[in-house]
Amino acid sequence: MTEPRLTVLMTLDAVGGVWRYAMDLAAGLAGQVRFVFAGFGPEPTTEQRREAAALGTLEWCDAPLDWLVSGEAELAVVPKMIAGVARQHRVDLIHLNLPTQAAGLSVPVPVLAVAHSCVVTWFAAMRDGVLPSGWLWQRRLNRLGLASADVVVTPTRAHADLMLRAYGPLPEVRVVPNASHHAPPVRRMAQPMVLAAGRWWDEGKNAAVLDAATPLIGWKVVMAGATASPVGQEIAIRYAESRGELPHGEVLDLMRDAAIFVSPSRYEPFGLAVLEAARGGLPLVLADIPTFRELWEGAAEFFPPQDPVALAAAVNRLIRDPSRRRQLGQAAAGRASLYTPDRQACAMAAIYTGLCPIPETLRAEVT
Repeated sequence: MTEPRLTVLMTLDAVGGVWRYAMDLAAGLAGQVRFVFAGFGPEPTTEQRREAAALGTLEWCDAPLDWLVSGEAELAVVPKMIAGVARQHRVDLIHLNLPTQAAGLSVPVPVLAVAHSCVVTWFAAMRDGVLPSGWLWQRRLNRLGLASADVVVTPTRAHADLMLRAYGPLPEVRVVPNASHHAPPVRRMAQPMVLAAGRWWDEGKNAAVLDAATPLIGWKVVMAGATASPVGQEIAIRYAESRGELPHGEVLDLMRDAAIFVSPSRYEPFGLAVLEAARGGLPLVLADIPTFRELWEGAAEFFPPQDPVALAAAVNRLIRDPSRRRQLGQAAAGRASLYTPDRQACAMAAIYTGLCPIPETLRAEVT
């Protein structure tokens, strides 16, 4: 294997989904790109440090994440730290997983910002863009960071459109769908069970509508996922069977047994749980939002996201029609084959090399 000819600094944290995204992307480009990970926020575990060390160099910075502070003054040191790590390791490119980290960043190399999600787009989707005064600094800092990036990456065109509503004109935007790096759940004999999985305390996941629909649905409804947030947000599940927060492997086990998968989300930049269910051939019943239409049009049933009666009717139609369930499950699995780790890695490698041209020998390897 040839030595990597491109060095990328990628920011990450140890407490959210960005860690998994960063590790999986680095694994997909192993031997082609050398990664330097600049971590922020709470310290990683020993296991996380070991994982990162196997894929690159980990530098942990003593500075917070933007969603764990009350104002931008606490983040003033972040761009200086990123620039310092970039100089130390002589990187060719900076990949930021929080756009605010680009605000005030002065470096002589290209900067790519991935917009996974943010509080401003959440309010754009959930509150018609009405942002509480305490979050206005987030919009300003995100806007500055996005404007400073050479390229902005989003997981769907729908999320890019939401960002345009929230922030105004953006630099060049590239859409790279997320991918699941876990083995797909191998289906067992389907049980008369409807499954949903999400961070239910988040209002954007729309737990209340699914719970209200449950008494109208002919099968048991199981909701896997946390109902209370680390900062005290909480929702009561009254009718569905709530399993609480489960290890990822146990959620995949539920997918192996379920007959239908539902996602009622109103705010969803991508929706990884839907992808994992689809890879296992589960028929999908999804909220009719732009993200899900973009990804799953023709491979799912849709319902108005604020209508529990319509949700129950859509599920009950599938309960009564095994042939349609099989057809939808096959369609979902076929669509899921478009969202693979290899495609994600190739797409990101193409963006990297477009921003920072490298010799044709490596270009051939990463494409």
